[in-house]
Amino acid sequence: MQVTMRIERYADQGRCVGHLDGRVVFVRFALPGELVVVRMDEPMRAKAHFFTGEVVEVLEPSADRVEPQWKLAGPLAQGGGVGGADLIHVSLPGQIRWKASVIANQFQRLAHMDVSASDITVERMPGDEELNGFNWRTRMELVADDEGRLSMRKRESHDRIAIDTMPLASRAVLAVADSLDLWNRTFSPNSQIRLAVPEPRVDGLEFGVYGDKAALLDAIGENYALIVNDELIAGSALLRERVRVAVDGDSSRMRTFDYDVDARGFWQIHRAAPEHLVNYVLGLVRSALGGRTKNTVLWDLYSGSGLFTIPLATLANVGGDVDGSAEPARVLSIEGAPIAVKNARRNIGRAGLSKDVVAALQGDVAQTLESQIFKASKSSKIVRRFAHPDVVVLDPPRAGAKAQVCKQIAKSGVRSVVYIACDPTSLARDVGTFSELGYSVQSLRAFDLYPETHHTESVAILCKS
Repeated sequence: MQVTMRIERYADQGRCVGHLDGRVVFVRFALPGELVVVRMDEPMRAKAHFFTGEVVEVLEPSADRVEPQWKLAGPLAQGGGVGGADLIHVSLPGQIRWKASVIANQFQRLAHMDVSASDITVERMPGDEELNGFNWRTRMELVADDEGRLSMRKRESHDRIAIDTMPLASRAVLAVADSLDLWNRTFSPNSQIRLAVPEPRVDGLEFGVYGDKAALLDAIGENYALIVNDELIAGSALLRERVRVAVDGDSSRMRTFDYDVDARGFWQIHRAAPEHLVNYVLGLVRSALGGRTKNTVLWDLYSGSGLFTIPLATLANVGGDVDGSAEPARVLSIEGAPIAVKNARRNIGRAGLSKDVVAALQGDVAQTLESQIFKASKSSKIVRRFAHPDVVVLDPPRAGAKAQVCKQIAKSGVRSVVYIACDPTSLARDVGTFSELGYSVQSLRAFDLYPETHHTESVAILCKS
């Protein structure tokens, strides 16, 4: 069934809203203000509260509409179908407007904040505009089709579409894929293929300095991983990620941190994300500390392999470059994934931080806080050294921290909370909980770490009223 409708506004999950017979229709590949022909998804149940569909023809286009540069990710009617780039039909400025609008809407609806899209800054990463929103993913995950060819799953189905490149993958990923002849290889049908290649940063060189593929591959060396069905086929099981952080916020004084990261595990996927997020979050923490340089306690919750933990312990204090000018901050980190905690402890040791400075705990965040902080004996070393944070940093998974952890953070008595979120809906819901606990948003900023998709990363700082 096809219908003609006027698109009214942005919605979440890369869709826009129209109406049919008084019911909401969530439409893929649409833009507000457009008059479009929509193929309705089946089944359309009579009692359904909403319908879904996809644009097949644009009768009156938005000024933000562009021709998809990656056809396979576009609408089915235009020969597309693979997932992973649901805003491929939107200009880069239009994507920024879309994301700001969605964030504002979620905060209005769930956090009950008086905020508009014009109040939300969505910052694009360096190089993304020049690359038209492509070449940013440092990890690529594919599946083998029935013939064993690399493929991606077709939207709304279990079908797979064979591909011979992946435009969202970074130049480093594509260079390694070519060197391994990945696009011409065949695998067992249904094999899961993952290629992870950290963005090379050698001797302070920035993205884009490598003049040709040979120089890029030389900089990468063996620092990549090809994993098929959870088995390492080529490269290294443990990858080295490098992050440069400004000392005291001064970009002329940079300190480099190296991280060992499991090739199968989580790491910020945009090539520029780790550095930008760490530097921004560290600036917020320093501001929240207000120049305090002694006896600072920080919590880093959902801490992964220590991306924030190590710079926080090393550089959070003004002048705290571990050169004798100030004491390092004491940091309590908590992470659920055992392999991530193992790597974090290795990374912490490499940075020269002792267990008295950083306590890296493994376990569910809510349960660990309850057992190690709130129910532990006052003689506990953890309680004595880490129980009263000056600032809490948390970077939870897509589902958010949820009410229990928000309440535990408030119970700690902390005055400032820096919340990093990959989902604005979860962030807005948790901000609503914090609001009920006496915290208010002092700043909210978003980073476009996922160009061509509806996803974004948001960072809010909340302070006790």
